[in-house]
Amino acid sequence: MDILGSVIGIILAIVVAIILYYILKQVVALVINAVLGIIVLFLLNLFHVMGLFGAPDLPIDWITILISAIGRLVGVIIVIVLHLAGVA
Repeated sequence: MDILGSVIGIILAIVVAIILYYILKQVVALVINAVLGIIVLFLLNLFHVMGLFGAPDLPIDWITILISAIGRLVGVIIVIVLHLAGVA
């Protein structure tokens, strides 16, 4: 029974490692997208691009970071459009 327990333990460890790999892969992608979104929003605020359209600068808060992390560049564009429409 010792060999069977070892085999089951190894298989279980492999399954857990695969699950952790996919979870960490998604987390790293979200972090990269969030950082890129913050950089784009920061550059928009730095050069006062929203002022050209008569709107104040974009706030960089948890909601905009979350939208830019999930939506990538399209999420940042959605935040900009919503801000210009006065919704965000």
